[in-house]
Amino acid sequence: MDAETFSVVKGSAVTLGCRFRSAEHVTSLMSVDWSYRPQTGGRLDSFFYFSSRAHAPEQGQFKGRIRWVGKPVGGDASIQLLNATLNDNGTYTCVVKNPPDVHGSPAQITLSVVPKPLTRRFSDVAVLMGLVLLPSALIIPVLLGRMCWQGPSCCGRRGKSAGQGQPSPIEVTEREELMYKNSGTKEKEKSITCCELYFQDSDVEEYYIHNEKFGEEAETHC
Repeated sequence: MDAETFSVVKGSAVTLGCRFRSAEHVTSLMSVDWSYRPQTGGRLDSFFYFSSRAHAPEQGQFKGRIRWVGKPVGGDASIQLLNATLNDNGTYTCVVKNPPDVHGSPAQITLSVVPKPLTRRFSDVAVLMGLVLLPSALIIPVLLGRMCWQGPSCCGRRGKSAGQGQPSPIEVTEREELMYKNSGTKEKEKSITCCELYFQDSDVEEYYIHNEKFGEEAETHC
């Protein structure tokens, strides 16, 4: 029998192999005993036994996690450890007896259980962040584009107003009234920019329309 050393990932199933050769024909008297010694040291404890049938552990750390996968006729006395944990680190020993051949060398397996890699977890986080940030990165330029769609003059004027504070309707009304008094032609009246109209509320807009009609009637009478 050969010694074996290998590592497995936490949560996986691992086959603890045990191959044997015997000068005698395998009979129902053949027995298999599996024992375990923790990595930290201690005594060797038997946790699985086979003699005509499998005797799985009914208590302890291996309860419900050992499966018999051996084929004695073929010289195989392997078992399978399910859902490996970090506490399963240690040395596993397999002893096979096939009377009258009972002096064979035991097989030993050193098992090292390692934690699951974190690569997949980081990938999931990156995907979630991408799903959240990508739509935002696409929406913000669209919104900015729509805000500046009316022209550079509006964007510049609106940015300036934002820094100085939005004027009240009264301030806008006074500025427009002064403009109408100083303006003698329709061309000057049309010099109101889109941004100035943007800051007008409904009352100011009605005032502007009223004055415009009044100006046209005055020119007609003249």
